Amino acid sequence: MSNGVFNIARGRVNEYVSRVNGNDPANSAIIAILLKVTEADAALMDHEEIDALLTAAGNTEADFASYARIVLSDTDVSEPAPDHTNNWQASDLDADPTWANATTGQNIVRLIFAYDDDTTGGDDTNLIPLTYHDFVATTDGNDLVAQINVAGWYRAASA
Repeated sequence: MSNGVFNIARGRVNEYVSRVNGNDPANSAIIAILLKVTEADAALMDHEEIDALLTAAGNTEADFASYARIVLSDTDVSEPAPDHTNNWQASDLDADPTWANATTGQNIVRLIFAYDDDTTGGDDTNLIPLTYHDFVATTDGNDLVAQINVAGWYRAASA
């Protein structure tokens, strides 16, 4: 489950996942981004686009040699499903995000999921941050796997 939801995405994460799953629009995706430095949660959750997050003091994206953002398309996300027994709706990924051969020596502290409505154009000003997760790892040359909870990476529930 997510450690936090960005204010701009509160109440909408499952909607964005559903849009990606339904190809609405066709080139939409969820993007997995790693941070090696991050600001405090209270400041982090206020960012409304990835560009603003990455240009703010205190946030630095990973940059190990084999690092690239992971693009999760309709084939990688599951349609959010209501759970009437527990009164929530969860979003999940079909596989854990994996960065192959993560070059030795970089400390990772956060995993962020963002929504991109068009992966063929635009830039970080178009990426809406959705959720952030504590992800403490040090790259060592092996694959870096963000193991997602079996219950999903985001859950909307009533209070």
